[in-house]
Amino acid sequence: MYLTSDVKKEIFKTHGGAENNTGSTEGQIALFTHRINHLTEHLKNNRKDFGTQKALLDLVGKRRSLLDYLKNKDIEKYRALIKELNLRK
Repeated sequence: MYLTSDVKKEIFKTHGGAENNTGSTEGQIALFTHRINHLTEHLKNNRKDFGTQKALLDLVGKRRSLLDYLKNKDIEKYRALIKELNLRK
């Protein structure tokens, strides 16, 4: 499995502030970005996997909503997170 509990803890530790802070917006965006990158690599090899394609589009939409929320709430954290995760926008 590509996303073990240790990987999740590390993501939330670096972006959410603590391992147990799984509800932070920054941590959620970082987790979605990790999952999106994995699904993108999967779809490069399996072009006809339409279930994964739909899941990828759903994740991108959720991440976009969280990014919009963070942008409206705290623009400085938004800019720092965009730069750190190498996201376009």
